[in-house]
Amino acid sequence: MSALFSPIKLRGLTLSNRIVVSPMCQYSAVDGEANDWHFTHINSLALSGAAMFCIEATHVEAIGRITPGCLGLWNDATEAALKPILASVRKRSKAAVAMQLAHAGRKGSSHTPWDGGQLIPPAEGGWQPVGPSAIPHKQGEAPPLALDTAGLARIRDAFVSATKRAERLGIDAIEIHGAHGYLLHQFLSPIANQRTDQYGGSLENRMRYPLEVFDAVRAAFPADKPVGMRVSSTDWVDGGWDLTQTIAFANELKKRGVDWIDASSGGVSPLQKIPLGPGYQVPFAQAIREATGLTTMAVGLITDPKQAEEIVASGKADMVALARGLLYDPRWGWHAAAELGGTVDAPPQYWRSQPSTQKALFGATTFGTR
Repeated sequence: MSALFSPIKLRGLTLSNRIVVSPMCQYSAVDGEANDWHFTHINSLALSGAAMFCIEATHVEAIGRITPGCLGLWNDATEAALKPILASVRKRSKAAVAMQLAHAGRKGSSHTPWDGGQLIPPAEGGWQPVGPSAIPHKQGEAPPLALDTAGLARIRDAFVSATKRAERLGIDAIEIHGAHGYLLHQFLSPIANQRTDQYGGSLENRMRYPLEVFDAVRAAFPADKPVGMRVSSTDWVDGGWDLTQTIAFANELKKRGVDWIDASSGGVSPLQKIPLGPGYQVPFAQAIREATGLTTMAVGLITDPKQAEEIVASGKADMVALARGLLYDPRWGWHAAAELGGTVDAPPQYWRSQPSTQKALFGATTFGTR
């Protein structure tokens, strides 16, 4: 039996396989509201064969967006915009739907990647970003506004409000974004966090605010639904956040009932030097899993079914999350099942597409016509 196509249980949620559609920013929302692009994108990848689809970074307040086109869940309009999309997914797909809740912090108010990704000044339609310290992400940029006590409370409460909205929408799981140089990662990394109060300095202090946000989200979400955390396992910069600190953070999250660690890396500094290659972040998921006993998710240049199978079968990670690979091949899960001897859920309208050599691919053996 394929390890990749074996079930896994996360609290009250049972996934039929170990494939996850990783959250992928689409930069296509208007005022934080999902639209026809998201309808097409989400419905398509919910039929990919992955057991869980994670909605892209969904920002908890307007100034927490990375770009003006980023998705949000901070008011009734952004909540209402997601309802018809999720209703359609539920009609056609058995995939669990997760949502990644996020705040961009000092990386907010940026152009989309295809427009250069640079900071947008308020005079040109941007806004004032915030962060743990008044240190810009990139040399020469305007600094963010250092968050005071009221600002920290506002953002923590915004995560709670978005969590409650996600529950009203019927979201099955939440992933908190603590990676890629966004706000919670900024608090963790000494590169971005140079505070002198209880939220800066020591590792314990730098972990404090991300742990407070996790606690608040976990308390606001139903106890039988899982909450995970995406982390950047290293900054890839000397003197920055690293794997040893990540494991310490993961152990603190374990005490609080985290359900998985999604092990990514980088994003907090343009000085990072990342040695890209197939599965280059898998060792982080493995190290965290071995050190903490937590369920981990491997992500990053996982493209081949046999590669994904080996990651899970060898115990390097419990799940694999794919992003670009699924954009290129939106039926990646089907093809992996065919190669590895697994089965996937698919709507009956598509059953006749399976190759003659794969009669059990969809768990259906006949397709009658008259």
